[in-house]
Amino acid sequence: MMKLGNFVWRLGTRTYIMGILNVTPDSFSDGGRFVQTEAATGHACRLVEEGADIIDVGGESTRPGHREVNAEEEIARVLPVVKALKKELAIPVSVDTYKASVAEACLKAGADMVNDVWGLQREPEIARVAAYYGAPVVAMHNQDGTDYEGDILVAMKDFFEKTLEIAFKAGIAKENIILDPGIGFGKTAEQNIQVMGRLNELRVMGYPVLLGTSRKSTIGKILDLPPDQRVEGTIATTVLGIQQGVDIVRVHDVQANRRAALVADAIVRGYMPWTASV
Repeated sequence: MMKLGNFVWRLGTRTYIMGILNVTPDSFSDGGRFVQTEAATGHACRLVEEGADIIDVGGESTRPGHREVNAEEEIARVLPVVKALKKELAIPVSVDTYKASVAEACLKAGADMVNDVWGLQREPEIARVAAYYGAPVVAMHNQDGTDYEGDILVAMKDFFEKTLEIAFKAGIAKENIILDPGIGFGKTAEQNIQVMGRLNELRVMGYPVLLGTSRKSTIGKILDLPPDQRVEGTIATTVLGIQQGVDIVRVHDVQANRRAALVADAIVRGYMPWTASV
């Protein structure tokens, strides 16, 4: 069980859907579409109608070749949206950032979760901020470059051991930690495919796993299709992830992935939505 503000998730019962809300001008998939607070809020409401369990707000693109923004600019992008969503939505809100000051501003405004693409290691102070607010964290595997000595899953587990050390030292409770293999970050297409086929090896660490593959370049490379035509490929990874024990999927196309997840959950987890209350 994981508590996100006033919300409770019973992880392991079914797959939870994280809807992506990029409020950046340069996201690889939907850059510039939701930079205005009104447009962002409207899109978030649509994602909720489609079945999102949480909205993840990001104010800095992480696509290859992206321009880094300073904390002040990132706060200016995400904070008004977080505030608006907390007024409009009846589900949790996550902030996608590795910056401690951005996380603090958003958590103070009511955000329920921190999603850190550098696994608490770029700015370790973010762990203290999350612990202070009692917020769950998604810690993603990442590195500069794609070179690994030895087995990639062993390297990823070593990375997460360092992340866990930072988290526990800061006071983050074990039940508030989610691991993300970081598909598309510090990995070649071939490495991404290898990791996606071995997700169950991360589950043995004893933490929930979030999978974020939505519309990513590896899917595009397999299908030879642009980002807006990668829905079916994303669904395939969602289902295969659930089969390996993934608890949360982070996606652009909520409705399609939600439907696929419900079927996969019925088969893999025995989750029957017509009798369930979570």
